[in-house]
Amino acid sequence: MGQTLAEKILSEKSGAPVAAGDIAIASIDLAFVQDTTGPLTLRLFKDAGFTGVSDPARTVLFMDHAAPSPQRQLSTDHVFMREFGAEYGCVVSDVGDGVCHQIVAETYARPGDIAVGADSHSVTAGALGAFGTGMGSSDVAVAMALGKNWFRVPETLQVWLTGAFSRRVMSKDLVLNLIGRIGADGATYMALEFGGPGVATMSVPDRLVVSNMAVEAGAKVGLWPSDERTREYLEAMGRVDNYRPLAADADASYSRIVEIALDALQPEVSCPHTVDNVRHASELGDVRVQQVFIGTCTNGRVEDLQVVADMMKGRHTAAGTRLLVAPASRAVLLEAIEKGLITTLVEAGALILPPGCAACLGVHQGILGDGETCLSTANRNFKGRMGNPEGFVYLASPATAAATALRGVITDPREID
Repeated sequence: MGQTLAEKILSEKSGAPVAAGDIAIASIDLAFVQDTTGPLTLRLFKDAGFTGVSDPARTVLFMDHAAPSPQRQLSTDHVFMREFGAEYGCVVSDVGDGVCHQIVAETYARPGDIAVGADSHSVTAGALGAFGTGMGSSDVAVAMALGKNWFRVPETLQVWLTGAFSRRVMSKDLVLNLIGRIGADGATYMALEFGGPGVATMSVPDRLVVSNMAVEAGAKVGLWPSDERTREYLEAMGRVDNYRPLAADADASYSRIVEIALDALQPEVSCPHTVDNVRHASELGDVRVQQVFIGTCTNGRVEDLQVVADMMKGRHTAAGTRLLVAPASRAVLLEAIEKGLITTLVEAGALILPPGCAACLGVHQGILGDGETCLSTANRNFKGRMGNPEGFVYLASPATAAATALRGVITDPREID
């Protein structure tokens, strides 16, 4: 019997063939933390009596969720993380470098790797054919110290893609459509594996969006094959030597198969207060929006900013609607500056925030007022997610976000010339 991608990677990393339901003790290629869950991980590491990390060059401490820090305690946590990094030789990604999941994609994730992070959206690395997953703080502390951990091999739900996206339909619309279909618990502790002829039409930045939100359906991982698109991306990142082809076997066994025709999709919006509360953007034209937020580990890449800038060039945000833009990394910001995208966005009325998570978590840089509505390109819209339980958060693609910023109400981007 053939193997799924999850089974292949866990077999390789554990040194023995495994199948869904088995327990595997597997080697870890990358362990990382960020500045909300990270300090607890590092304290647990010390409390356990560990004397060193297994691979300092691939143990990364990110300061991105509160970057720059808005309060004393968070600043003190940053001091602790920097001191821990210096003591144990870990890589420290400091304030302004960007969101952990974006930098993992740019710099660290490799096809066939196991990458664990003390953050649920560590599934993002699956776009590069890596078994990227979030773990609790104690589990990541163990992974840092021992270079291995245990996994229950997940069952796999295959998403079979055909066709290609039509005008102003993006990969965010694909993943919202999928989550709307199967529900927020539709893939709990499963691997979401993407296959079919539609895969070749999607770039790695497209795939990163989908993998990033796999956890919003409960998935353990969101895996894509490593193919020519993967090679192109790694070459662009200056690490083509990290490329290797990787795909599921043709006779792999799946628990369920969901088929999606990309050319049949339309712009989607996730409505408050659950991600699987999905409706077509064309149905929500009466929803007034006070804030539009573009960025995060989901949609803060150059490709996203390009879409927004192209739509907003020569135009201006609607009166009463503020537009916040947070590039996902320093590299993204620099490229966006070079391409003139930042100038276009500022001229259109946008406020540019430093690379990082910004308003996504509700710590700072965009907390909503009572009764205010935000349309965001982030990955979660839970009640209180953006810092105020009296606010309302809708999720959508960068194209829908740009159209909404221009109109001041949720707008199907296909309506904008």
